[in-house]
Amino acid sequence: MLSFRHRNLPILLPILVVATLAACSPRQMVVGSLADELAGQGRGSESDLDLARDASAFYLKLSESVLRSDPGHRALAESVAGGFTQYAYAFVSFEADRLEAKDARAAERLRRRAAQLYRRAHQHAMMALEKNSPGFARALYAAPGADQPKLLPGQVGLAYWAAAAWGGWISLSKDDPEVVADLPQAVRLANLAWQVDPAWGGGSLTGLLATFEAARPGGNQKLALAWFDQAISQGGGSNAGALVGKAEGHALPTGDRVLFDSLLNQAVAIKDAPDSQQALANEVMRRRAAWLLEQSPDLF
Repeated sequence: MLSFRHRNLPILLPILVVATLAACSPRQMVVGSLADELAGQGRGSESDLDLARDASAFYLKLSESVLRSDPGHRALAESVAGGFTQYAYAFVSFEADRLEAKDARAAERLRRRAAQLYRRAHQHAMMALEKNSPGFARALYAAPGADQPKLLPGQVGLAYWAAAAWGGWISLSKDDPEVVADLPQAVRLANLAWQVDPAWGGGSLTGLLATFEAARPGGNQKLALAWFDQAISQGGGSNAGALVGKAEGHALPTGDRVLFDSLLNQAVAIKDAPDSQQALANEVMRRRAAWLLEQSPDLF
């Protein structure tokens, strides 16, 4: 998930300058090529979390600038939306959680920043979905029984990041009723994506549905638990996020400390294969799992 290769990025700056100076049609060709290259960079593997953090801000700003010139570029929009979502979760919101006990005001400032990053990610993903499928947003908000929005297999990643960012934004905007009121649409979008490709992300999409179901008012906790277990199964034991998700979304609310600690210890113990595309995401979740284990005596 979190993957920001930056070793080739310096050579992209001259290309960006050329794109800016070129005439309209050639300019679009160059922008398109640059968008393809940046999208590929975002899908690369990286196992060093600190290096990823250092590289990500430059990558995201450059990619966002190019995306504004070509907002319908699906692959780049997916990369940018995913990048902002993961940055908000791993480097801003998590830091707020760790700071809470020492400096509540600083933690709140970080959460406000994370909310804006989630909003930014959501808007990029939704804009690309709308560009590729005009009327998508309107259909998403339509009453039940009306025309259903349609997703193509190639749009599932975009829909996942749009829904995940939406969920993060909503969770940090409890004092904004207009944002919170969109939770049903976020859940609906995740469901639409799941219907097209339920195994997307090796359990990540199923885990998102589980988290939504566990957290939403009136949610079906048995269904949420079934989805958590399915997400872990789809991950084949190598998706730390699915294990942490069940620990926080099911074991903690039900007061099951034994299960909570067991799931987190399983997450910490995951060993990634060389060049795994999941290595960085797992490292984020291993760090969170280790921190939650430290907090466990105070949580129960």
